[in-house]
Order: sequence, then C-alpha cells, then structure tokens
Amino acid sequence: MNTSKQRKQRLFRGRRRGALTRTLPILMKSSGQRQPKPYLLSSKVFFPAWLVCLILGILLSIFARWLLLRLKITLVLPILAYPSLAALFTFLIWLIFFS
Repeated sequence: MNTSKQRKQRLFRGRRRGALTRTLPILMKSSGQRQPKPYLLSSKVFFPAWLVCLILGILLSIFARWLLLRLKITLVLPILAYPSLAALFTFLIWLIFFS
C-alpha cells in the first residue's frame, strides 16, 4: 500500500517537472522580445503615455461625478462606481489615441 502511494507521487512529480521544463523556455523566449512603448515627447523628456491617460481618466470621472450630482442622480455604491468610471475613461482614452 505504501509503495503504490510512493509510485503515484513519483509519477505526479515527473509529469509536473516535465511540463515545467517544456514551458519554461517558451516563456523565457517570449518575454525577451521588446515591443515599442508609447511615449509622449514633451520638452525633450520622455513621458509615459499611460500616465497622461490615467490623469485624463480621473479628470473625466470627476466631471462625471459633478454631472451626476447636478442632475441629482444618486449611486448605490459610489465607492465602486467612481473608480470604475476612472478606469473606463482611462482605457477608452488609451484605445482611442494609442491603439
């Protein structure tokens, strides 16, 4: 009984090690490729474009909050709604300008 458990453990260990040795070189090769990163050139300084998208997304969510308050629309979970709006606006700006 004890030997069958040991045999199963050895088989399982061998399969796991084999899968790792097959996938690890593929992962290492694919992660080594460099892709161009979008940057904005401002006064001879490279500035990451995602940061601009994030700032604009936050500003648009603040504007959306102001608009919702002005229209007297209440949200059930504002702690989830406003960060989600900021993320939505950020991703939309990224897709529109940098995709």
